[in-house]
Amino acid sequence: MITLAIIAVTCIVSFLAFNKPKLMDDLILWPPAIQRHREYHRLVTYGLVHADFGHLLFNMLTLFFFGRAIESVYAEELGRFGFLLFYIGGLVVSILPTYIKNRRNPNYHSLGASGAVSAALFAFILFAPWARIIVFVLPMPAILYAVLYVGYSIYMDRTGRDNVNHSAHLWGAAYGVIFTLLIKQGLFTYFLAQLVHPRM
Repeated sequence: MITLAIIAVTCIVSFLAFNKPKLMDDLILWPPAIQRHREYHRLVTYGLVHADFGHLLFNMLTLFFFGRAIESVYAEELGRFGFLLFYIGGLVVSILPTYIKNRRNPNYHSLGASGAVSAALFAFILFAPWARIIVFVLPMPAILYAVLYVGYSIYMDRTGRDNVNHSAHLWGAAYGVIFTLLIKQGLFTYFLAQLVHPRM
């Protein structure tokens, strides 16, 4: 239910912000607002707003499938709101390097839940590396998608050919893996055992 609640809140806020520029301005990550005015809430609220409907739909669909699949793990280890804590941590950790790099740049903005969604996706891969997922109608093993995703994100982050924060995707993925391994004893061994015994 936590995953569904996150999706519901994110969709509501994003739809409101599509038509209310003031709300978008109040929630988006804008470094000077944090640096000068101590508006630290923006390190989380930027994940509640999205650039457009496609951006929102892609993130929320991904979260719907993978968040629900792993939500119980965090509830078991951290309590009822464990997945919410994990998700908020993903938002903060994934954006911090970008914020630090651009903290004095008044022209920089960032929005969207992609970093936290990446954290959920890569945490899922630890439990089911050979699960079949659909990527743009093409089925592939989750672990193969992870490799391609990381490679593509690194390439695009270095070339800077679009306005997507690929750095947040990478940091979110790293956070998802490290955090989950730290709270779930024996998971790394389980992951390796699954990895060497492919089951499609």
